[in-house]
Order: sequence, then C-alpha cells, then structure tokens
Amino acid sequence: MKLSSTYSWTKFISSRCSSFRLLRNFRHHHTRTFWVYLRPKSTIGLREMSSQPSITVPEGFTLHTENSASILLPSSNEAFLNPVQEFNRDMSVACIRVYSEELNREKEAKWRRKQEFKANKAESQQNKAKKLKPSDGISGSGTRAEGGEGDGPSIENSVLENSSSKVPEYRPYNIEILEALSATGLRSIRYAKEIPLVKHVIANDLSPSAVEAMQRNININGLGPQENLSPDVAPDGSDHLTDGGPRKRRLGKVRVNEGDACALLYNHRSDKDRVDVVDLDPYGTAAPFIDGAVQCVRDGGLLCVTCTDLSVLATTNYPEKCFSNYGGIPVKAEYCHEAALRLVLHTISTSAARYGRYIQPLLSLSIDFYVRIFVKIKFQAIEVKKAATKTATYYICTRCQSFYEQPLAKLLERVNEKTGNVDVQVKTQAGPAAPERCTECDGVLHVAGPMWSGPLHDMGYVEKVLEHLEANPDQFGTTTRMKGMLTVAKEELPQPFYFTPARIAGFFHCTCPSLDEVASALLHAGHSISRSHACPGSLKTTASRQDVHDIFRGWVKSHPVKMENMSEKSTAHLLLAKQPRFEANFKHHPASVTPSAKVKLVRYQQNPAAYWGPGTKATTSNKRKREQEES
Repeated sequence: MKLSSTYSWTKFISSRCSSFRLLRNFRHHHTRTFWVYLRPKSTIGLREMSSQPSITVPEGFTLHTENSASILLPSSNEAFLNPVQEFNRDMSVACIRVYSEELNREKEAKWRRKQEFKANKAESQQNKAKKLKPSDGISGSGTRAEGGEGDGPSIENSVLENSSSKVPEYRPYNIEILEALSATGLRSIRYAKEIPLVKHVIANDLSPSAVEAMQRNININGLGPQENLSPDVAPDGSDHLTDGGPRKRRLGKVRVNEGDACALLYNHRSDKDRVDVVDLDPYGTAAPFIDGAVQCVRDGGLLCVTCTDLSVLATTNYPEKCFSNYGGIPVKAEYCHEAALRLVLHTISTSAARYGRYIQPLLSLSIDFYVRIFVKIKFQAIEVKKAATKTATYYICTRCQSFYEQPLAKLLERVNEKTGNVDVQVKTQAGPAAPERCTECDGVLHVAGPMWSGPLHDMGYVEKVLEHLEANPDQFGTTTRMKGMLTVAKEELPQPFYFTPARIAGFFHCTCPSLDEVASALLHAGHSISRSHACPGSLKTTASRQDVHDIFRGWVKSHPVKMENMSEKSTAHLLLAKQPRFEANFKHHPASVTPSAKVKLVRYQQNPAAYWGPGTKATTSNKRKREQEES
C-alpha cells in the first residue's frame, strides 16, 4: 500500500490477531518501516505499568519511557519535554486520581439518596393505593368508586409494576480532562492510562510539529481513534467496506486538538461543554490562560496550574512584569517562594470571582524551579464575597525581612435574632497596619501584593493523597519524595510566612541555634510551629516576627555577641538594642519534633541531573508552512 503522507495509520485487526494487537505502521523520512505490537488489551493492567511493550525506534528518534507511557522524541527540539518534571507529572496523576475517586463517591452518594427517595415515594403511593381500594368495589362513602374495569391499570397495579421492575445500578462517573498545552502528549497519555475514572482527555497544542508528535505518541500507546471493522474489509485499504458502507470510527481516549489554547478554553464555557479537570502546564507563565480556564471548569471542578517563571514571581527584578501577569508585586525575602504561590492563587481567585466563582486551594507546592497548584473551582455567591477577606497587601522590611499584613477587607458575622441565621457582611479594613518604618530595625518597608492570604492546602485532601500513595507504593517513580513533601504540606500552618533560624541568626550576628531549640522556645512561649515544604530548615509559626526576634535576643544573652566592631546603624545593633519581652526557654519540647521528622523522608529535592532546570523551549514555529496554507 502506498503511503500518501509521512505517517500512515493502519487498521486494528480484531479477529485475525489473537496474541498481539497491531497498533500502527510508522514510516519515517528515509528510514525503514517498523511495526509496534502490544499485548491484548485485556491483559494490560494498572499494576503492570513497569512492563513496557516492545517498540522499534526509527532513526532520528529516541524512546522515552515514564511510568506506563512510552513516547518517541525526535532529535530536534520540535516538542518540549523536560524529564526532570516527572515528579510534577506523578503528583498530578495522584492528585487527579484522588479527586476523581472523591467526585465519584459524591455522585454515588447523591444517586443513592435519589434512589432512596424514589423508593420511599413509591412505597407511600403503594400504601395509599391499598387504603383507597375497596374490598367489594364500593368506596368508603357508600358510592361506587370512579373508574371502570376498562379505564386502565389502577394505581396499585402501576405501583406494583414499578416496584417489581429491575433495580438500577450505579454507573461510575468518568471525568473529562483538558490539557491546554500538551507538547509531546506525555502528560495526557499518563492521565488516560493511569487514572481509571477517565472518560477522555483533550490534548491541545498550537504547534503543528507538537500535534504531529502527540498523534505519534498517542497511537503507539493504543489511545488513538479506532475503527470498528467488519470481517469484509476493502482490500485496497480504502475508507469504505466492501458493501459500500462507511467505516465507523470510535474516538480515542486521548483526543488531539490543534489550535490556540485560549480559544479552546473559551469554546468550552457553555454548561454542556465544560470539563471536570483543566491542566495548564506552559513553558513560563500560565497567566494568559487562567481567565479561560476558570470558565470552562464545571462546578466543583479541578484546576491544575504550573508556572515556571520564578525569576518574575520570586524576585523583585521585574515587578512590572509580575504585576501585569499576576496583579501583584513580588517579595524580596527568604520566603519569596511562598509569596510566589500566593501571587498565583490571587490571580486565580480574582479571575474566578469575576464570573461568580471562588477557589478552594487543595494543594499548593513550590517545587524546584516552578510552582504547582491544585484548586477547586466552585459556584457560590456568598463565598465569592469572602474572597476580599482572603487577600492582603504586605509591608516587607528591607533589612530584617519582618512583614506586616494589611487585609483588604474584614468579615463580620451577625446572628439574626428572629430567624437564628448567620448574616455575613464584608466591610472595609482599617489601615495602615504598619508604621512608616520597621518597628524592629528601623528599616524601609516595601509594598508587596496584593496576594492570597488564606490557607495553601486542604489537609483532608492531602491526607487522602497520602493514603493513596501508601496503598500504591510502586505506582510512581518518585513516590518517596511525594510522600515526604505531602507529609510536610499536611502539617503546614496556614499563616504566612516561614523563616529559617540561620537567616535570623545572620541578622543578629550570633551563633545559630538548632532548629529544635528555636521550635521548642516558640512552643514554650505558647505558639504553634510547623515545617514548610518550600524551604529546607524552615519553620512556620503563629508568633509574630517580634516574638521570634525576642527569642533570639534571649539566645544572645547566653551566647554573647561582640558589639565592639558593630556599627550603631547596623541591623544587628538595632535589633539587639531592644530588650526581650519574655524569657525564652530553649529546653527540648516534645512537640518540637514533627511527625514528618520522625521518619526518614525525602522532603526536599537533590539535584536530579547535571545542568537541570526548566529546559530549553521548543524551537518550532507555530505558523504553518505556506504550501500547507495554500492547500
């Protein structure tokens, strides 16, 4: 058969191939034709993800295998893929799978309540029919009941027929996923293969070469469109059967779309076209796609966002760019990565609020060179009003990095004396919350934000993801690190921001106390503490930064600092000029050892490879060739 294009897809053979399933016939420029075989679909299980099918790799391509998926990568950088982000993809598969299972449980519970209501209604109608039926054909009032023998079935008979009908069974709810920027399609392929409750995945990219790579990879994984053929197949391989009828094509589990991501998202805004999960994983910022993404997600849907532009989000080198992308000014401090998370959450929250939606952060992680956020998008007017109370501007000291929070609004709840209902009112917040200069070191204050000031994680959801990892320890290649980071996130306090004892000790020019000593002193002072997933050796606390400084002032009393060569205008001299308001107790506190510290977990990433990082952006042009446009 002559191939009319670079890639020719062959038909699936059902009755003639008993031991193998022919997926496709691939022909590359100036190379040989090769065939890809897989075991029968019935024998491929989720527990066998480590066993990959035998794939012949053509010249100019390399085979990349990740978990259950195998893809062919061309030697040229036509479609972007960063192998270092396997942790990102593993975490996404786990989070979406847990979300789909929870959503299915909610749907099933709702369905069972509805069936129970129907059953109770039918039973009440049956009892009512029995009471109305006279024993001798005479009604209770002495007159003959209306309705003759030929007027149709009685109420009792219809109820009995309904009660004797087949009991309905619940069909699991399968989710629809939209990946707006798919590149090689690896992420979409993994979603389709590793998440059981998936109806289909829409994989989109603007680049023709990326779409070509997606189609190639989807078909070698057996997820592309399939043709339902009868035994009488046209011998010339045409699109019609021997009887003249057209072939019936069944859409694959991963459906490729070539086009602009924003246009695709906006095209899914209507109720019938919305999807359950939207995944945004661009090269750089996701800001241009967030407005469309929050509109095309169903009520209670999941939005997954990755941003790799931490040079904008986590530094003050480009404050104008951060404001244009995320509507806020970044932070220059050791907790800049947590501020980056809160800036992205602020963008999602304000975008959702424009359309009567609000966000519920499930998991917000600062990982390596990017941030990864999982939020639920819900429709509820009263919660949209509260969005302003979860937004704040921060004044950051340029010397000691103390911060002062200025909320944009406050929430007032009043109980109605007549009805007992709670009336929620949102009022403006008094300000400013900070003086002209820092009260600790007399440093200049810089403005940061506005940004999200609410919780970063949903502890119940994080616990369920951890339970899933415990039940499936061999499912992911980065399970150990996933457990460590999720365990720290589960313990993390909702208050912003974290600090490291080493940095505070540097401000005081003193020897650094251990993490346990600082944590114990905070606990003895009546405050709560936790670790932060964003930085090794960090602590989060309910204490103010002034309380933290008082603990270090108490530490300096037992570990003196040489003041002779210290300038009176230095940060250390100004911090030590104040006396502590309470005596710090550095004796070990039992609660200073968090649960995540009791077990050996890989909580923070080590360098996975030499010269690792965001990678190099794909070099292909998004414009089609002139001859393709003319044709």
